[in-house]
Amino acid sequence: MASPFPGMDPYLEGYLWPDVHHRLATQISDQLTPRLRPRYVARIEIQMVQDEAPEGEIGIMYPDVEIVQAQAQPPTPPPTTYGGAGVLVAEAPTTPATISVPLTFVEVKLASVHILDAAQNQLITSIEFLSPVNKHEPGVTKYREKRQSLHEAGVHLLEIDLLRRGQRPVNHPRIPASAYRIILTRAKSNVGTVWALPLQDALPVLPVPLRAPDVDITLDLGLALRTIYERAAYDLSINYREAPPPPALSTEDTAWLQQRLIEAAR
Repeated sequence: MASPFPGMDPYLEGYLWPDVHHRLATQISDQLTPRLRPRYVARIEIQMVQDEAPEGEIGIMYPDVEIVQAQAQPPTPPPTTYGGAGVLVAEAPTTPATISVPLTFVEVKLASVHILDAAQNQLITSIEFLSPVNKHEPGVTKYREKRQSLHEAGVHLLEIDLLRRGQRPVNHPRIPASAYRIILTRAKSNVGTVWALPLQDALPVLPVPLRAPDVDITLDLGLALRTIYERAAYDLSINYREAPPPPALSTEDTAWLQQRLIEAAR
């Protein structure tokens, strides 16, 4: 079954997001590889990071962490008598409690797609997918340091942010508010191309720059998302009768979403 939305499905922004993130990286790598041959290759880069402030994601992307459920109290064993000395030794029964445990950090796997020069194995373009850990502190600052290091290394950077919640790593007064955002920053350039996408828009076909004088290839982001949605059978895991994950939609977006779901159900 296909997603009922023409672009990003907001219901994928919750606990399914880690799976979406990794499947998107794989699907985009597969889509680009035939267009890259023989001069370039696409490789998936996995980075382990710590979400040091996971509280805002508990119940959205991270499940609640709890101690073992309370159990029924077992019957008290009879006391044991040793050597006729009249000494009774008995263990007091214990009942484990259920409590919430504050999380100090959560380890998160982040996938990106690296386009490398096949001859020299040199990084040419990095395709990054924003995750919640990149969109709140201290992760925002660490991600900004990463994008700065890529820029200084002369690497093209394509950033794909398909999450409505969190802080945007790049802010500029000329970038309109939007549900989703994609930014392409070419190597050695201080000018970025921005796609500010409302919930209602289809995902674009994006240019993917290579090393000059080679021309850009294209990435059909909408096709990639539609492909993983159907292959992963996300429709079997989503309850479209509920509201999508936070943040809450505007009145206009809520009305549009409900109409899309009605039309999809016909």
